[in-house]
Amino acid sequence: MSNKKKLGHNSKKNLLSKPVEHIDITSFDSRKIISSMQKMSFTSRETANATNIFNEMIKDKNCTIFLTLAGSTSAAGCMHIYRDMVKYNMVDAIIATGASIIDMDFFEALGFKHYQGSQFQNDTKLREKYIDRIYDTYIDEEELQMCDETISKIADGLEPRAYTSREFIWEIGKYLKTKAKKKGSLIEAAYDNNVPIFCPAFTDSSAGFGLVIHQEKNPKKHITIDSIREFRELTEIKIRSKKSGLFMIGGGVPKNFIQDTVICAELLGKEVDMHKYAVQITVADSRDGACSSSTLKEASSWGKVNITKEQMVFAEATSVLPLIISDIYHKAEWKKRSRKNFSKIFG
Repeated sequence: MSNKKKLGHNSKKNLLSKPVEHIDITSFDSRKIISSMQKMSFTSRETANATNIFNEMIKDKNCTIFLTLAGSTSAAGCMHIYRDMVKYNMVDAIIATGASIIDMDFFEALGFKHYQGSQFQNDTKLREKYIDRIYDTYIDEEELQMCDETISKIADGLEPRAYTSREFIWEIGKYLKTKAKKKGSLIEAAYDNNVPIFCPAFTDSSAGFGLVIHQEKNPKKHITIDSIREFRELTEIKIRSKKSGLFMIGGGVPKNFIQDTVICAELLGKEVDMHKYAVQITVADSRDGACSSSTLKEASSWGKVNITKEQMVFAEATSVLPLIISDIYHKAEWKKRSRKNFSKIFG
């Protein structure tokens, strides 16, 4: 091997040398911090208000809690927070981007890692080394392509027909029960606790690449994703819920998908209430439509969200989410909740 190749290899190894460590919300108690923030102003008080609303959702035994995920907080160190929300019965269904579930959670379940890097690194040099960058976080592109290939192999082993993303992710959970190199993923926790995961834009992720490979290998007999049926499935959960609450990280398709279930149910002739509780953590500005087109108050004009118990928190989620969920965990109202087991209603 030439010295040039050795240096290149070492350089990549050095860049991918400091794994992101996911925060453990059970290891610290944020209740006093949140209580103190309630007496402050600006984002601090908004964060405390959001925490109080989420606690109300947990206490309301008739409330179905939907968690929506958009953005890259899982890669940035919040992955175990979402898993623990499922594990400790704080959430009944998840609506997420494909990247959050596949490129981040499934990726790490296969034994790969995200790495601390720098937003100031030369991106041309990173590309030469096959390193992908998410702000100040790095991913090994070769490992990500192995993730694509694994998705393809899972699809190869399934009956060729149309699946919802929920069904396919359930199959991934089944796969991870025996094949995971890192136990305790969000997908596996959801599989174990009958919490359905929906990815309405599933193709926009490593899953999309994997399924393209699968269909290319199996041009006449392959699986495909039925996003219309999954919209109906998610709407069915809303219909069966006496009340509902939203805890939303970021915006995008997941936010709109869950909010639109109210309208979809009405179009099907079903009487449903607007989502009673809603919290959204985002850095997007609503003035240019980037806040998924609307604030929660604006969404009430569409008949989607009740504005009595709503809170926008304009903050980068990794800075406030650990405090909110640690408070919820240590208040322990989740121990009194019954699991909804919505995965079971679809057979």
